[in-house]
Amino acid sequence: MDQFKNQIENQMQDYDSEEKDQILENFNRFKQFLSHKVDKGEKMGLSEEQLAKGAEMVANYLMKHEEPRNREEHLLQQLWKVADKEQQHTLAHLLIRLVQQ
Repeated sequence: MDQFKNQIENQMQDYDSEEKDQILENFNRFKQFLSHKVDKGEKMGLSEEQLAKGAEMVANYLMKHEEPRNREEHLLQQLWKVADKEQQHTLAHLLIRLVQQ
């Protein structure tokens, strides 16, 4: 799992600031980005549980390294901050389901 976490963090760091700005500029773009990553993970055979763990890692990375750029991201950040680990995991599952629609 640590290798998976390192891969996610490295991939997030590989995006230059312009790419990050485009992804995080508005919530619909962020959902499209997440949807693309979920679709890619599903094609690789990842389960919803594995996808949710990946979403948790992305969320933790964003919490540490990025400021929210819109109301929706601000709300997600606030929810993430007050949630315990179990609640964060549930929120990650909900985000996966949101972008699968």
